[in-house]
Amino acid sequence: MGQKKYTQTQQVIDTLRKYGGYATLGNLYHLVDTKSWATKTPNESIRRIVQKSDEIFRIQPGLWALEECRDEVMRKFDIQPTEQESVDKFNHSYYQGLIIEIGNMKHYSTYAPAQDQNHKFLDKPLKDICTTVHIPDFSFDSIKNRARTVDVIWFNERNMPDSFFEVEHSTDIQNSVAKFCDLQDFSSRFLIVAPKNREEQFNKVMSRTAFKDMRERIKFHNYESILQQYELMCKLQKNDGFI
Repeated sequence: MGQKKYTQTQQVIDTLRKYGGYATLGNLYHLVDTKSWATKTPNESIRRIVQKSDEIFRIQPGLWALEECRDEVMRKFDIQPTEQESVDKFNHSYYQGLIIEIGNMKHYSTYAPAQDQNHKFLDKPLKDICTTVHIPDFSFDSIKNRARTVDVIWFNERNMPDSFFEVEHSTDIQNSVAKFCDLQDFSSRFLIVAPKNREEQFNKVMSRTAFKDMRERIKFHNYESILQQYELMCKLQKNDGFI
């Protein structure tokens, strides 16, 4: 009998197995050796494989794991599906991590607040993927103290805040909007990142008179758009950067 063909699906499965049983789709674009694949769109092939294989399951949008490693991976991430608090905590740090990684790939200095720095993005504490654990000395102490609680900040090469991000999985969006208002004197972007079904709530908050001066400056991005940007950046990195 001839040797069984080594399929693309098996190659993706073996890659997941080699790297602990899980990976983001963006990481798989780098980790899977597709040089021998007879396709011009290997990334799309990888995407189809993780979506269709019975041996692979989705933990979060863009995050996949092997069924054979399910219990081990869920313990590693401290996800207990029956306990909503553990799921919410994982979701929050997962999207913080994606935003930090995007900022790193865009060559910003990235920061997460001290109270979150030991929360994990996959298997790494957020402090290990941020480029700084200390907020830069960009303003008065009272302003820095307000900013240091923001979920993610991107700083430019002059250590000035380029973008502020608040991840609102289930908490009150109005509190984050009020925080942004306290930071409005900076020429920065202000972004609320949340599930798509919270956009209506965001719009309701922003319609209030108290926030009228910030209506055009605070933007809403849903989780799917953050994931798409992360995967796009990973593809660009694989293609040797940008022009």
